[in-house]
Amino acid sequence: MGSSLALSDRAEHTAPDLTGLIADRSRAIDASGIRRIFALAATLDDPINLSIGQPDFPVPKIVRDAASDAIESGVNGYSPTQGHPALLKRICSWLKADLDWDAPAVGTPSDSAAATFVTTGTSGALHLAYMALLNPGDECIIGDPYFVSYPHLATMCGAKAVKVDTYPDFRLTAERVEPLLNEKTKFVLLNTPSNPAGVTLTADECVELRELCASRGVLLISDEIYDEFVFSDGLTDSCVNDPSIKRFPTPARGASASDSVLLIRGFGKTYGCTGWRLGYASGPRAVIDEMAKLQQYTFVCAPSPLQAGASACFDADMRPMVADYEQRRDMILQRLSGLTTIASPSGAFYAFIEVPGHLGMTGTQFAEKLIERKVLVIPGGAFSDRDTHFRVSFATDPVKLKAGLEIIAELMTRG
Repeated sequence: MGSSLALSDRAEHTAPDLTGLIADRSRAIDASGIRRIFALAATLDDPINLSIGQPDFPVPKIVRDAASDAIESGVNGYSPTQGHPALLKRICSWLKADLDWDAPAVGTPSDSAAATFVTTGTSGALHLAYMALLNPGDECIIGDPYFVSYPHLATMCGAKAVKVDTYPDFRLTAERVEPLLNEKTKFVLLNTPSNPAGVTLTADECVELRELCASRGVLLISDEIYDEFVFSDGLTDSCVNDPSIKRFPTPARGASASDSVLLIRGFGKTYGCTGWRLGYASGPRAVIDEMAKLQQYTFVCAPSPLQAGASACFDADMRPMVADYEQRRDMILQRLSGLTTIASPSGAFYAFIEVPGHLGMTGTQFAEKLIERKVLVIPGGAFSDRDTHFRVSFATDPVKLKAGLEIIAELMTRG
């Protein structure tokens, strides 16, 4: 009945100070500025929340039903690490149709130099890619502004994320990247359409960046989590082969691209199932094999019944919702363009908006002023070494979006 820590002693026990045990990699990373805003939102009564990057529409019924049917039929155990065969088959067929590349499921006997597997969200895929590619002291290249996790994933690996200044148009071009390439560079990470700016590269810009990386022996990683969330001005006629398929300029499209580009895509943003944590990675087999091996010892596998739901995503038509979001984008441009500078978002559901210089405020100060009016945005410093902008998410009710834009416009005008 005894114990090394007797129950009678617990009331007198003083918790030890364990802060000295914390690893340097953890100390080197700050909590996400986005999460701090989320926590603040929970304390406010009916705020106008323009901060969260989460679709406000329901998951399509065909997708919900597929996941529910899988749960009820007992698909609740582990799937193979590389993903459920049915979902992998759909993904590989989609990549063949969309990008015309041959990238079968990892572990499948094939002459192809590329492979594909299912990941625990696109964030999971990025984490695995960084771990598979970066040694301590290595470098990778990211644009500034960037998605919040990009530099910190490098820190976790003991590596360095070298930031490319992409202001004011937020385009990660070959011309901007080339001077930063060196013998330590392992990969260049492109996000198109981007978070936080919603900017997409042109077809020519994608090709130039891909060719630059290939010529220097550097991997190009293309984070295309918003690949289906592209507006009419983000498409190019040269990429449209089938009007039923939404196509946009992507580094993954082109001759032998599957040999030189690591493509990362997912389901959460397009289909409203962000909490399902489902994505996939496809590209050079040598890299995919290592990522899949690491997944065995980290995420194990993506949620099995939700993989069944994701298979049905390829049958859902999201074009009406994307068109609705394009109208919301237009609301922002029409209301604020005369008051400040905005690089027009051609995809995703964000606008990265400059704080007018005459206000003499940082992005953080402007966001704090908006909080006083119960409007929540993300300061630009959460995504950048600069704090001159703020991010608005228009994945929210249009009525609230309009009300929030009026308050933002008033603050820009009056300070």
